[in-house]
Amino acid sequence: MQVQFTVNGKAANFDMPDNTLLVQALREKLMLTGTHVGCDTAQCGACTVIVNGRAVKSCNMLAAQAQGADITTIEGLAAKDGTMHPMQAAFKECHGLQCGFCTTGMVMSAVDLCKHHPKASEIEIREHLEGNICRCTGYQNIVKAVRTGAAAMAA
Repeated sequence: MQVQFTVNGKAANFDMPDNTLLVQALREKLMLTGTHVGCDTAQCGACTVIVNGRAVKSCNMLAAQAQGADITTIEGLAAKDGTMHPMQAAFKECHGLQCGFCTTGMVMSAVDLCKHHPKASEIEIREHLEGNICRCTGYQNIVKAVRTGAAAMAA
């Protein structure tokens, strides 16, 4: 099957089996390995990317379903000069990560939340991130990072 979409502002066009998951296409065809494979069941959120402006768990979506879509991965958040996206900088500043495995999915989900709800409360942040599992941090610093990132994105 021929699939075409835009990833991080660049056209992607390739052949793949019909049953190829979006996460597989990103990691194996495009070598965008910042999108992590955690659970393969859409439970952990490590594979979260932005598809047409909304956070999506890419292990739960066929690449063919992304036909014509605009996709942003963690690699596409930073500016061209390498300056971190405000949410990435907030996670670093607020120590919102430890091992880093869940971080890319957390950041992508947080960016989605803040674009659609820039003044989300702590409760709303926690509810929005329920689909992202972190086994290291206890979430306090992640919530702090999302609030800090939201303020920076709004500025």
